[in-house]
Amino acid sequence: MSYISNKIKSLKNRLFFNSLRAIEVNALLLGKINTRQILNINKLSSLKEAEFKVFSQWGDDGIIQYLINKIPIKNHTFVEFGVEDYTESNTRYLLMNDNWTGLVIDGSHSNICDIKSSYYYWMYDLTAVHSFIDTDNINNILIDNGFNGDIGILSIDIDGNDYWVWKAISAISPSIVICEFNSNFGDKHRLTVPYSPTFQRTNEHYSNLYFGASLPALKELASEKGYSFIGANSNSINAYFIKSELVQFIDMDSLDSDFYPSKFRESRDIEGNLTFLSGTNKINEISEKKVVDLSNNELILLKDII
Repeated sequence: MSYISNKIKSLKNRLFFNSLRAIEVNALLLGKINTRQILNINKLSSLKEAEFKVFSQWGDDGIIQYLINKIPIKNHTFVEFGVEDYTESNTRYLLMNDNWTGLVIDGSHSNICDIKSSYYYWMYDLTAVHSFIDTDNINNILIDNGFNGDIGILSIDIDGNDYWVWKAISAISPSIVICEFNSNFGDKHRLTVPYSPTFQRTNEHYSNLYFGASLPALKELASEKGYSFIGANSNSINAYFIKSELVQFIDMDSLDSDFYPSKFRESRDIEGNLTFLSGTNKINEISEKKVVDLSNNELILLKDII
């Protein structure tokens, strides 16, 4: 009986695997069509016009395709961390459509095991590393895995120390940086969560709304590192920066688009249930939490500045 059960289970797994492969092949083909369409746009009014989704959570696959086809990039390599199991990510379409070489990092051992057991792991030049990233280890992780100097893209999404980790990175020099920001912090102040090497979003506040840095904080850091802000995706979560000497290759009406708050509703109550907070209710939920005001490096309550 167990033999028959195992055979049935194996057949189900193969059917699921083949169905998933077929779906992803079709998604890749549609992505190629969308790429051709966006590259025919003479001038973008904002990055939103280039958006489409294949494997990215939002429309970042399209933005990335637009940028890599406009900007001269020496090394077709990428680094992305905070990828979970890589089902949704900013660089997987880049890996599979453009055959770039990449390094992905995640703090979950099971996520990295899932990536390494996937069909695409052997098909492409991808390195997956299990590590909880902090400011002390990030450069060693990059160098130890053969990523240093000029690379094409760095994508940062660790739901916490994003500002501090990007600030600490010196081993690589990406042409394009994509960094998640917290639009709940607004567009008036340079704010970030205080650095903690063990920062985990849900542990810091049950709502999942307390993480990362404001867009003005990242824009200032980018400028210090020699990058220019060129806009954000339409969901107002990922900010795009390119090396300032490469701005000339981007034909856009505005390189610094207007700020708009995010509309997605991922807030949770203390028991982990979605509460779907929107608007100012989101910032009110975490108003008692402390942030670093980078204008004077002072630790303050959010309610005292927002």
